[in-house]
Amino acid sequence: MATAAAAVARGAGARAVAALRSGCRTAARGRSRAGPARPLCTAPGTTPDMKRYLRERYREAKRSTAELVPSIMSNLLNPDAIFSNNEMSLSDIEIYGFDYDYTLVFYSKHLHTLIFNAARDLLINEHRAVLMKIDAFHYIQLGTVYRGLSVVPDEEVIEMYEGSHVPLEQMSDFYGKSSHGNTMKQFMDIFSLPEMTLLSCVNEYFLKNNIDYEPVHLYKDVKDSIRDVHTKGIMYRAIEADIEKYICYPEQTRAVLAKLADHGKKMFLITNSPSSFVDKGMRYIVGKDWRDLFDVVIVQAEKPNFFNDKRRPFRKVNEKGVLLWDKIYKLQKGQIYKQGNLYEFLKLTGWRGSKVLYFGDHIYSDLADLTLKHGWRTGAIIPELRSELRIMNTEQYVQTMTWLQTLTGLLEQMQVHRDAESQLVLQEWKKERKEMREMTKGSFNTQFGSLFRTDQNPTYFLRRLSRFADIYMASLSCLLSYDVSHTFYPRRTPLQHELPAWSDRPPAARLPLLQEAQAK
Repeated sequence: MATAAAAVARGAGARAVAALRSGCRTAARGRSRAGPARPLCTAPGTTPDMKRYLRERYREAKRSTAELVPSIMSNLLNPDAIFSNNEMSLSDIEIYGFDYDYTLVFYSKHLHTLIFNAARDLLINEHRAVLMKIDAFHYIQLGTVYRGLSVVPDEEVIEMYEGSHVPLEQMSDFYGKSSHGNTMKQFMDIFSLPEMTLLSCVNEYFLKNNIDYEPVHLYKDVKDSIRDVHTKGIMYRAIEADIEKYICYPEQTRAVLAKLADHGKKMFLITNSPSSFVDKGMRYIVGKDWRDLFDVVIVQAEKPNFFNDKRRPFRKVNEKGVLLWDKIYKLQKGQIYKQGNLYEFLKLTGWRGSKVLYFGDHIYSDLADLTLKHGWRTGAIIPELRSELRIMNTEQYVQTMTWLQTLTGLLEQMQVHRDAESQLVLQEWKKERKEMREMTKGSFNTQFGSLFRTDQNPTYFLRRLSRFADIYMASLSCLLSYDVSHTFYPRRTPLQHELPAWSDRPPAARLPLLQEAQAK
């Protein structure tokens, strides 16, 4: 199981750190020998040659780390696992809801090219800008700041922001929405990739040709051109015309829906996409009878407004896609509805609270309001998760990360040595640590690194994911590996002031207790 694998990996890396903190050889080596573990060194401060002393600690740490890697490799994470932020039992879920794009259906990379090219043409015919990665504490990850297609030097970034911290008032609000005074837009889903690429390319063109421009206008025009690709139907018509090119198949969507239906679960679909587009896509990935699997189907919902606007009523859509004038008293199975709002939906269905589980790919538009205001359980679909886990399961990554954690512990413990010789060695370690961080970042994405982490901190995206999603996974097909009564338990990762079971209390934390005991 993924949980067990993660625990082993964390425990193994931390055992090496704990060994370094204690300053002696630990059971990582000593258990395989007869007799007690042999002390590795004399007490800090008593060794005349500090450079030699520190380098011996380094070599011992390397040996310990190498011995830990095989146990980690035998307990790798499953890319098709479902991960939990909040305890949730599927036995309590009676109703399953789904978004359409990048939830029930996945698209090929050809779609990114389509949107980019169409938006570029619209931009040409009709119509201080940097991209960066920010962690959960609003700090910029230096080295991930791009103006156009070029990295902005760290010194310039620090001067631009008077440090590397972005104040809250410059960020989008709690729901990812921009308001007056915000100077940053957060890109949150896969549909953002063409927009980010177009922004970078246009920005690069202006810079190379010495064209003065207002970044706000550039962002607005690119945003509008991307929006028009959707609202003018350019994307929908292109996909419908060549559905096999753009839709990835199979993602086992039919099997997931059939499994839930066989167990008597009710299901509904709420999407911003239009009726004919959804119908053609669902016929391709599920079958002609796809509507028989759903109790309610709502198209062009205009999420996230659907979750907040109480004024818009539902409208029926007939087989030809024509809107009807009927007043809606009941949401009927097999019928397609347009617009509406969640409050009317709850009134007509009675589907409330934690018995409802809704899946979507956009943390703000799909999940935030449902979990915060309505108490639904939520599942985030993150396609990038599968590829990142496969990278994390490689031996090179395991070796690098285990040694990186060990080296960090070594630096933390040995920084008490302030003499010139020791500081030279510590600077060498810091340089190695920085190089390893860059290598780790590049293994995921050369420009920005992992979707979930900036060095040791979680990303801003992951912080929001942890807040708004009860569970998350690479695709809905992951549900096929779990029983409909399965309970998801979040891993109890230790807080900074808590001690994991496999770690000794570090000397700095242990010392006051010893002094107190001696005083008594």
